[in-house]
Amino acid sequence: MSRSHQQLKSDTEPGSTCKTIDREWTPIPIKAPPPSPTSNSTEHRDMMPGTNGLFPKSPHNLPLQGPVNINKCDFTILMGRTNPMARDFSEFKQSFSLCWSSVVDVLEALEKLLRDFAVPLARVSGRRLVELGHVWESGWLKAPPPTGFLSVLENWEEVLVLLSRPGQRYKGEGGIEAAAVHIQSCWRRYLARTAYLRHCRRRWAAGTIAVSWLMFTQMRHVRKALQARRSRQLENFRGRAKRLAANWKRIQSSKRTIIHIPSLGYSQNRRMNLRGYDILQNIQISRLCDIRDENVDVIYVCPRHLGDDILHYYTRLLKCGGAPDEDGTRPPAASSSSARRFIILTPEAIDYFPTRNLCLSTLLKYSPRTLKRIKHLIQGKQAYIVGGVAHEDDLAVADELGVPILASEPAIAQLHSTKSGGRSIFSGAEVDVSPGRGDIYTLNELHEALAGLMAQNVDVHRWLFKMDSEYEGCGTAYCDTCHLSCYNWALQECHRYGPELWKTEWIQESVQLRYLKEVPEWLARHAQPAKTSCYPNWACFLKTFLRQGGVVEAYPPSECVTCLTVDLLLEPGGEVTMLSCGDQLQGSCQLEAIGSTVPQTSVNPETLQSISMRVGQACLQRLIVGYVSVDLATFLNRNTMEQKVWAIDLDLAYSDQLAMTQMLLMMTGGTLNCSTGCLEVPIQEKCCEHQIAAKPPVFNRYAVIGSHLFHSNLSMLYHNVFFMVCDAHGIGFNYKGKHGTVFAIYDSSERCTIGMITVSEDLQGALVTFARNLSVIHQEISPSKMQGETNFKELIKNIDDVLQMTVRNRMRAVEDKPAA
Repeated sequence: MSRSHQQLKSDTEPGSTCKTIDREWTPIPIKAPPPSPTSNSTEHRDMMPGTNGLFPKSPHNLPLQGPVNINKCDFTILMGRTNPMARDFSEFKQSFSLCWSSVVDVLEALEKLLRDFAVPLARVSGRRLVELGHVWESGWLKAPPPTGFLSVLENWEEVLVLLSRPGQRYKGEGGIEAAAVHIQSCWRRYLARTAYLRHCRRRWAAGTIAVSWLMFTQMRHVRKALQARRSRQLENFRGRAKRLAANWKRIQSSKRTIIHIPSLGYSQNRRMNLRGYDILQNIQISRLCDIRDENVDVIYVCPRHLGDDILHYYTRLLKCGGAPDEDGTRPPAASSSSARRFIILTPEAIDYFPTRNLCLSTLLKYSPRTLKRIKHLIQGKQAYIVGGVAHEDDLAVADELGVPILASEPAIAQLHSTKSGGRSIFSGAEVDVSPGRGDIYTLNELHEALAGLMAQNVDVHRWLFKMDSEYEGCGTAYCDTCHLSCYNWALQECHRYGPELWKTEWIQESVQLRYLKEVPEWLARHAQPAKTSCYPNWACFLKTFLRQGGVVEAYPPSECVTCLTVDLLLEPGGEVTMLSCGDQLQGSCQLEAIGSTVPQTSVNPETLQSISMRVGQACLQRLIVGYVSVDLATFLNRNTMEQKVWAIDLDLAYSDQLAMTQMLLMMTGGTLNCSTGCLEVPIQEKCCEHQIAAKPPVFNRYAVIGSHLFHSNLSMLYHNVFFMVCDAHGIGFNYKGKHGTVFAIYDSSERCTIGMITVSEDLQGALVTFARNLSVIHQEISPSKMQGETNFKELIKNIDDVLQMTVRNRMRAVEDKPAA
């Protein structure tokens, strides 16, 4: 459609106000002699309605002289040309001869428009044509728009329809040339538009490539800078580690400052899925009790802001710890000295990243004020860092402070802290491990390894599947062999051949092939995660298991299995020291430890020390230093009735049990002798006046430790109210007799998790006190209709089982004495 057609469609109809120009069109008054009534009525009847609003007002309106017959002003234009000999046109020309010069231009323009659009017939109102001519002559420099010409036509509706018809312009005068011009202009516009769009695309692509290249080069530069910085930090770490190893003996016997950073440097995915991650990092706040050594000052970096109630509690606790006087309290001088030897700092970056679940080392790295204060505190002193689970930012913090870390390199720690890495260390230490296989990453490997292990160990009734990054039972699943249809047949085959012949591979082949056929369906139906809160079903667990890798292990083939944890210090000088040992107390998940009894009583101390030393030396050979905890499982072999001890797990970090053991030793003033399996506590006896007190006698004590005691209703009580409730029920610690209960509190806001230690003269008394305390606390904070979420009940049940086992063992020992 031509530009004229488009303009015609958008213009208003004749007879109304025209808005296509800047002025309004108004008719010019024509002064003539007064008309007769007949002519006046005829004029008003023939006038187009709304004409007065078509043209703008002009101050140059010229009156027409002489009488004019308005009825004879109309004429006809045929095929765009006026017949000058026609009667109507002659009368019109004669009537307006005085102003003909202004009419001619308009008439020619109208004729051209009608010829261009091939209008066959147009009836022109002479009066309106003259008015349009005066307006054009008095102010317009250009011709009026087409609607201006349509306003002078009597049949403007028919003409407007014709002008608006697509392609009508090309049927008139010069239509072929106009069509050619229009086609050429459209084609040139298309070519120009295409070229422009192509140019824009190329320009955008060039800009994108340039920005991407700049980002790539900058990222590469940043990566190289980070790699160089981390390499420099690693070299500095190794240099400081060598100096620490060379001076370790002197440092341990002199005044020193320990910077405790209980960071859990897990992967980001694992950190984001942990509930109460900051509280988990603060569970080891009892590291403060390292000040029981008079040569040690402690700087504890806390992963959350602590309230004044917690600060006051630990200040008072650390003042009262140790040997009491006759009244059962610490001497004032010792109390003030203890209060000055520890400080708790909270990184300011905690407020910047409240929802990111960043590990404590990362938060400290981005806390310049806290780092500056630590530098000021350790200036001119011997100091080193004791961290938690290794992370790369540990090196950055150590490099900023210029102090060594009592730990392995993060890469070495991450390599050997997996379940598969732990099994390789146990194999190198030549200690007994559970039958199993590590480094499994595909489903076929899982099925083949499981079928082979089940054929070799027919007496195993349960198999465990552990992810390499398993933590507190969250990445563990199990499946029982009793659900296998061919299991009884496999037992019969094993008994038929006997234990010696069964060790040969060709005899096991038939059973292994049968297992291999049934294992996929067996796992899909009967395998289940140990903690459904982490993985709801086997399919979800298996997907993560194969992505991260893991191990398949046998669960001890016994109804009575005891797990224990041994904490070791692998000194930089190359020595291995046992720091703590305790039998585990499990909750609802039999694979998660939430407490322990100290010292352990399930394994011969000499056997335990032998295993610990071998594992420690194997770790030292792999350049692992610092704090290590070893998990063992002991049970009776049903065939030989001999005690078996399996190494099942290895953690290269400072454990929660060790932190709580430090609090236990602080409160009792005792020593944990792992080589003899005794907790030796000195108790000051009363002596007469003017009598020199001899060295206090040493008594054995037993303790029950719980570091992960959770109850949702604890949040309803503030800590001071909680301690008042405990005092009302006689729950407290006797500093003079070195027995009773001590609590560890971790946060001031949620207050759902606490730690507790009970100390007694015998293990049974410590267990009974621990269970009684849990029961009392649960009853006080749990109405009948709001029991809350807790692990108290499962722990009480576990303690009851341990007490029953203790009673049975005691009765068995009494029965064996007469026989001996």
